[in-house]
Amino acid sequence: MAAVSVDISHVRKTFGPTVALDDVSLRAYEGEVHAIIGGNGSGKSTLAKVISGVLIPDGGQVSILGKSATTPHEARDLGISNVFQEVLVADECSILDNIYLGADGLLGSSVSQEERARRASALMAELLGFDIDLSISVGELPLSIKQWITIARAILTDPRVLILDESSAALDFDSTERLFRKMREMKQQGCAILIVTHRIAELVRIADRATVLRDGVTVGTLEKDEITEANILALIAGPERERSKAAESVAERSSDTPLLRVLGARVWHDGGAFDFTLYPGEIVGITGLDGQGQADFVRAVAGVQPLVSGRISIVRDQVAEAVTDLHSARLNGISYVSGDRKKEGIFANLGIFENMVLPVYREYRAGGWLNLINRTKLTPIFEWEASRLAVKMGSPDNLITSLSGGNQQKVLIARSFAEKPSVLILNDPARGIDVGAKLDLYRNLRDFAARGNAVMFLSSELEEFMNLCSRVHVFRNGVISADFEPPFDGHAILNAMFGRRASAAMPGEALAEEEAHPYHHAEDDSMTLLPPDTAARTDDGRPAGRQVRLRSRQTKDDVMNQAGFLLIAPDIPQGATVPGRFVEDAKVSPALTWRGVPEGVQSFALAVTDPDLPAEFNFPRSFAHWLVCNIPGHIRSLPEGASNSLAMPRGAVELNSDFVTFGIPGFGKGWGGPWPPDRQHRYVFTLYAVKVPRVEVAPDGDLAAFAAAVMPVAIDQASFTAVYGPARKPLPEA
Repeated sequence: MAAVSVDISHVRKTFGPTVALDDVSLRAYEGEVHAIIGGNGSGKSTLAKVISGVLIPDGGQVSILGKSATTPHEARDLGISNVFQEVLVADECSILDNIYLGADGLLGSSVSQEERARRASALMAELLGFDIDLSISVGELPLSIKQWITIARAILTDPRVLILDESSAALDFDSTERLFRKMREMKQQGCAILIVTHRIAELVRIADRATVLRDGVTVGTLEKDEITEANILALIAGPERERSKAAESVAERSSDTPLLRVLGARVWHDGGAFDFTLYPGEIVGITGLDGQGQADFVRAVAGVQPLVSGRISIVRDQVAEAVTDLHSARLNGISYVSGDRKKEGIFANLGIFENMVLPVYREYRAGGWLNLINRTKLTPIFEWEASRLAVKMGSPDNLITSLSGGNQQKVLIARSFAEKPSVLILNDPARGIDVGAKLDLYRNLRDFAARGNAVMFLSSELEEFMNLCSRVHVFRNGVISADFEPPFDGHAILNAMFGRRASAAMPGEALAEEEAHPYHHAEDDSMTLLPPDTAARTDDGRPAGRQVRLRSRQTKDDVMNQAGFLLIAPDIPQGATVPGRFVEDAKVSPALTWRGVPEGVQSFALAVTDPDLPAEFNFPRSFAHWLVCNIPGHIRSLPEGASNSLAMPRGAVELNSDFVTFGIPGFGKGWGGPWPPDRQHRYVFTLYAVKVPRVEVAPDGDLAAFAAAVMPVAIDQASFTAVYGPARKPLPEA
């Protein structure tokens, strides 16, 4: 049997009169993923801080690898890493500095800056699925990438115990899959992983065992086959479950007169234009893979940021009132809730009461021109909204930071309800709130919509849409690429998010090539809209996503690139499957083009690598499929089949692929197409903008020699990721 890594016995922790942990026991073993589950305020984050030495318990015993940590420094020495619920980054510092934040001792680091950059770059590429410039200031990045930085910071310490407190809350489905893949790898190496999450679907897939807390007390431990939604809800919510599930029906449109209308919207400068209409009574789900434009759209509708072009209007009495900014949005009855509560939600220096009712101070003021706060009128509003969402708190005058993250989020949602809006815009509102609270939220949203209002609900958790939304729109490449109506099929929605047909294999499974690009633009730069009677349906009769007509061709090629420098493969969109004519024993290299070249570039270098080589290959780095250096600085593209042909620019040098390293016959210098022997792999195409006209690499140089020559003189880099696999036939014998 595996050794015990974490042994918690009858732990108690109080904060003044507040009992955070009353009687908590938990045992986790080496090489297991152990989930900690509970409602908001049940003590999950407090327990995580006790384990990692941030808090000292008032009673009970804590044994981590046979010892106890009384400080975070001692916990680190024991091999404990904690990724906290709040995304803790220094916005003014670079990605690299943030990843190694707190890693140095008094006398500095024993690891060179070059080695730090190499380790961090490799890990971030593995976690993100694409390369990223580590010198970028973190403040410029979206919340999801900030979350990856905190996870990378913990993983780079090679922990023996890793605690992930709501660490997937800011991640979409694809990103969560990459996190789970890394967790499984660490688990095989003997790491004990404690994961705190409210996403039940995640727990079912990743957890080996689960401990459930309620009001600071352990109420049960579930084995792998016992981790189900029914068991979890029964332990967390108890008798409240039936009350919360009382009205599980999708919201229905109550009028054909629009409440909100968006015409000719563009969220990206080079993106397509589309229309959107919201009707009374509707709850409309908005989703997509991270960075596909859906967050830009809901923020624009809420007045937080402008559209690139287009018009947003609230329709009242057949009169359209324009929405151009936050002020006009609020005047027209639009209220917004952000999932990034730390940056865009709470006022950390104010109390719970002030945070909830601050927007309605003016409506309930007293004292005439003195504009005094009328607490007599505000208190009933506060109590009503807090009770509707079951906010668990002490005194209303306590700082909002005294609440758990989930209860802070409830306060923000209650704040929006208090404004009495006609349109509620929710940007990942359920991040960090428990299952019971989500059901309370859904019930309140249904009631809100039934009164003639409407909701836009952005989320990457598809299960949130199933018994709630009137329709669901999927964003891809900055536009609405597909829409769905009830009954919803999560499989079909996921495939639409990835740009695949409804019947395609789930992401991460083997794909048929012809299923890679179902939402393909027609020659007339628009998409064909299927008539209702011929709309595609899934095998069980559910409606598949309808293709959506666009106003103009979409040319957003690589939205995750952090700079203006872009690398594009016309035949291989970001995240798509590499076409068959470029793979295995075919020697045809794909066409590539690039733009937004930074100043000072004198040459380019190109690398195509596979980071998913099977463990049995025992290879310490990514597998190189194509290495080219000294591409002249005036070149902006390579045509299809350029490798080993006269189409390769004069002066460019092709190196050996790793097929040569492994002695695979038939390969030499130049393009060696994807040939994954086991499963689907990622293929990372990276172009380096170089500040010298030539780099010196030995004729038989490998990827390490290529990187050693190119990286020190690279000004910038652009990349995209494609997938392929498993191979259609085995590799030739070496």
